[in-house]
Amino acid sequence: MDKSNSSYYKLFRLALIIVILVLLIIGTVMMSLCSVIFKKSKLRELQSVGELYISCITEEYQRSGDGYLWQAQHLQEMFMGQYDVRIYIYNENGSCILSGDSAAVNETAPLSIQMQESLDEDDYLDVSSNAISHNKPYLIYGSKAYLKQSTMKYIPVYVLVYGSTDELNFFTLKIVALYVLFGVIGVTLCYLLLKKSIKKHIAFEENFLQISEKYSKGDFSEKIPTDLPGNLKDISTYVNSLAANVENSEDTSKTFIANVSHELRTPITTIGGFVDGILDGTIPKNRQTEYLVLVSQEIKRLRILITSMLNMTRFESGTMRPNFKETNLTDLVIQVVLMFEKRIEEKHLEVEELDSHRLTAVVDADLMQQVIYNLVENAVKFVNEGGTLSFRFDKKDDICIIGIKNTGEGLKDSEIQQVFDRFYKTDSSRGKDATGLGLGLSISRKIVHLHHGHIVVKSVEGEYTEFQIQIPVDPQKIEEKKETEKKEKKSS
Repeated sequence: MDKSNSSYYKLFRLALIIVILVLLIIGTVMMSLCSVIFKKSKLRELQSVGELYISCITEEYQRSGDGYLWQAQHLQEMFMGQYDVRIYIYNENGSCILSGDSAAVNETAPLSIQMQESLDEDDYLDVSSNAISHNKPYLIYGSKAYLKQSTMKYIPVYVLVYGSTDELNFFTLKIVALYVLFGVIGVTLCYLLLKKSIKKHIAFEENFLQISEKYSKGDFSEKIPTDLPGNLKDISTYVNSLAANVENSEDTSKTFIANVSHELRTPITTIGGFVDGILDGTIPKNRQTEYLVLVSQEIKRLRILITSMLNMTRFESGTMRPNFKETNLTDLVIQVVLMFEKRIEEKHLEVEELDSHRLTAVVDADLMQQVIYNLVENAVKFVNEGGTLSFRFDKKDDICIIGIKNTGEGLKDSEIQQVFDRFYKTDSSRGKDATGLGLGLSISRKIVHLHHGHIVVKSVEGEYTEFQIQIPVDPQKIEEKKETEKKEKKSS
């Protein structure tokens, strides 16, 4: 498997790109904020220098009058040396009267009209490249000052203080360099941590893909490792469980098909043998009726077996619909027991309580016959030699109860919990019921549930096993009641 095609590898790349983009965005915002804050700090320092200088020349003008320029120039040189600034003074017409560089005053460009108008309104504090040099930006503080003497005469002047941006540029470069360094370290750490984690996930995905491919081909010999963090462990456990279930289902299906073949072959062979015996004269005429009865019983057994398999399919597809009608349940049980007459005689069994009172209910006769057949067959199969089959017919609070009990080994408590599961066979039954499908009790419970009833098993190990069918006298009334309740809920 190409690692570049791995979903985890793509996620890894996406995560790194997101980390880098986030770092770039955070870095841009942080550097911009730091630069702005530092710039404002330097402008405030420049403003303080400018205000101090204006205060000094204002005081000097009050003392010296027009001779203040000599002292202003001296102060200018002192401030320029101490604070690394350039100071210019312009008169009210915008002409330079004190230059801050080596050029003569008359060679210095006058103050622009725009700057004069701006200073007439308020002080100026910003970064600009238009004041001294068009190539290099400067920090600028400008203010309009009024020089005053005792005569109450005010002389307006424009004072501009220029500061270098070298320190601001150096600070910005330093911030950028530090952030790039930390960014590279951060991205490297993220890369290493993500790579270590994603490496396990990529290996898991490769292994998962290879084993899944084997599963698709029916090879369940390997299991997906579960020594993984988080949800991957649960995913591996669930997939392994699913594979085990599929494998078990395949084994069960194979066994089921083999058992079905055997179960169908047995009555067909019996029927074919008896019919051939009648046709070729092996069976004498005076006993043909007896054998035809056996053929009829085998045909009924075959029909019930096929019906069981068809009903299971109908149950699973949800297409099973009972055909309710009033039925004599006692007669139904007697008819089924007669189908096992030969096997009952062979095992020397005693049958009790079969001549009980008449019990009727509204049921699907064919489906209920199948339930009774499965339970009687189960009882005859596992009753002990010379044991007893006993039947119970009762009615309590509009509930009909049919009990089918056999003596014998009985069931363990753990087996009682699973006895109705599909294809389930108890450990003790495997030797006695090597050909059974394990569908009888599962189908029986589904049919009883269709009748809004229950099927209950009672057993004492080493003594007996009893199955009880408990169904309402008329299941249709329960269905009608449920439909009415649904309509009332919808209407409300």
